[in-house]
Parts: sequence; structure tokens; C-alpha cells
Amino acid sequence: MKWTLILGAILAGLAIVAAAVSFVWIPYDILGTDVPNKLQPPSAGHWFGTDQYGRDILSLVMVGARTSIAVALVAVGIGMGFGVPLGLIAAANRGGWVDEVIMRGNDLIFAFPSLVIAILITAAFGPSAVNAIIAIGIFNIPVFARVTRGGAMPIWTLDYIRAARVAGKNRARISVEHVLPHIANLLIVQGTIQFSLGILAEAGLSYVGLGAQSPTPSWGRMLAEAQTFVTLAPHVAVIPGLCIFLTVLGLNLLGDGLRDALDPRLKVMRT
Repeated sequence: MKWTLILGAILAGLAIVAAAVSFVWIPYDILGTDVPNKLQPPSAGHWFGTDQYGRDILSLVMVGARTSIAVALVAVGIGMGFGVPLGLIAAANRGGWVDEVIMRGNDLIFAFPSLVIAILITAAFGPSAVNAIIAIGIFNIPVFARVTRGGAMPIWTLDYIRAARVAGKNRARISVEHVLPHIANLLIVQGTIQFSLGILAEAGLSYVGLGAQSPTPSWGRMLAEAQTFVTLAPHVAVIPGLCIFLTVLGLNLLGDGLRDALDPRLKVMRT
């Protein structure tokens, strides 16, 4: 439906705009503390209130948006950069040993959730946003590989693919020139979904101390630091929680809207 695309774009756009604006302007210094004014409720001076150190929550949320979006975006880039070529190779060699090796490797990665991978990485290299990106990105690879393979395999049975092979094009060239453009819409929708899941994963990793480290703000770490103040000052936890919820909701709605707009089968069903 059209409204899902519009609403999703608005909600996701708000988070992206907040992150972009934070590069050039934030209401208050995120490193500055004002202990006498700690845990203040939302007011004209502090729209989202202050935290346990007297820091402006709006400023923290804006910079936290930058952290969450950057981690999720790079992680999706890693997943697409490795997963899409692997999926294309598997589809081009469907039923062969190359296809089998790639898909069994995907199953192996799926056996270890991103949190477990993050724990292993941080145990070796220490907790950081970079290690969170690596953990989430590794988990995205088999997702895109499977989606790419599933979308590409039916295309390999079409007549124009056979004509391309008769014309002397090899599998790699056919995959890039003929298969990939026809599954681009599928990858865009999946990328939007993985982007929202990446924000959730980053928040979860930061919540347990495996993501962005102080003094870098993160929505997940803001939730972790606010859990002891929920009864005293609920806004400290509610606001970053709402940011995560609304951003993920917006991206999911955007993904649904893009699917409805780009999938030709759905267009045929509506006509």
C-alpha cells in the first residue's frame, strides 16, 4: 500500500536527518555534564530532558542515531558485498559442488547468531563499534546469499538466458548483465529489512556492552545506562527506546512499501 511507503519513508527519514544534522549541529555538547540538573523531565530548554549526568538527551539521541545508522549501513554493505556475489555464483552453478559448498557454508554461519559471533570477536579484539559491524555484517552475508540465489535460480531457466549462453557469454557475464538487474528490486527490499535488523542488533550489542563504547553515544547503551532510573525518570529510557522502535518500524514499513511498488507480480494481482 502507498501509505506504508510514505509513513515508512517519513519515520526512517527522521532518523537519517537527525543523524545527518548531528554532524554540523547539536543543541548541547554530549561530553558536557550538568549534575545539578540531572534527570530533568522534558522542558523548553531540554526537549527530551536530561540523563543521570545532566546531559541533554536530544543531543545524545541525535549522535546515537549517527552511530546506529552507520553500524547498520556498513553491516548491510558487507552483507551485500559478499552475499550477493556468492548467491549469484551458487545460482549459476546450481546443483553442483560449488553451490553445495556455498549453501552449507551459509548454514554454518546461521548456526551462530550475531550475538554469539560478536562475543567471539570481542573476546579476541575487545568490544567496539567496528567489531559490532563485523559481527552483524558476517551474519548478513548468508541472508543476502540465500535471497540472491533464490531470486536468480528461476531466471536461469528463461529463454533469453539460454540465448545468451548460445551467444557465447559465460556464466559470470550472464549473472552480471542479465540476472542481477532482474533481482535488484528484491535485493533493495531485503537490504531495507536487514538495515532495520542491523539497528536492532547494534542496539542489542551496545546494551550488553559489546557495541559502541563510551563516550560514543548509542541508543542501546543509553537504554542500558537508564535501566536503573526507569522508575525515577522514565523518559531517560523511554526516549531512546522509542527512537529504536520508530526507526525500525519505519524501515520495515518502507521495505513493505518498496516490495509492493517494485514487485511486478503484486502489480498484476492488483490490476
